[in-house]
Amino acid sequence: MAQGKALPMIVVMPNGRALADDQPPPPARTFTPEHIAGFAAFEADLLGSLIPAVDAKYPTVADAAHRAIAGLSMGGGQALNFGLSHPEAFAWVGGFSSAPNTRPAQELLRDPAAAQRQFKLVYLSCGNRDGLINVSQAMHRQLRDLGIAHVWNVDESGHDRESWAENLHHFAQRLFR
Repeated sequence: MAQGKALPMIVVMPNGRALADDQPPPPARTFTPEHIAGFAAFEADLLGSLIPAVDAKYPTVADAAHRAIAGLSMGGGQALNFGLSHPEAFAWVGGFSSAPNTRPAQELLRDPAAAQRQFKLVYLSCGNRDGLINVSQAMHRQLRDLGIAHVWNVDESGHDRESWAENLHHFAQRLFR
């Protein structure tokens, strides 16, 4: 921001789970059906509680053109799922190394022609050494086939901080312009 490369923004980083016991589970319970359901259930919490609470407390512009959603790994899948299926809430969507919880674009985009006009930026990235690259590649192809403009960035990383930090850096510079 000091260099003028990114605009001022409010960043909210929830944990993305809607569970009665919201503590990180032990590794043996990470991918149980209950735990995975908590990631999907977070959509209602995000749209119905978290966004309205942020809009009530902070000086936001409460419309899609001024709201972005992005995430990495499981959060990347959530960002694509929630963002692409709610263009009325988010005009800026980023998925970094998105996990297999990512639903197909044809399922998420109810009206692809309207989505082409509504989204300001859809940003997909993944490292070419990431074991989940097939998820992001599939989304890239689906968006391309539906005519949804998007940025597709493949770097030389794995499923790691270097890829996520670099792509967040590029994504943040494009937001709200």
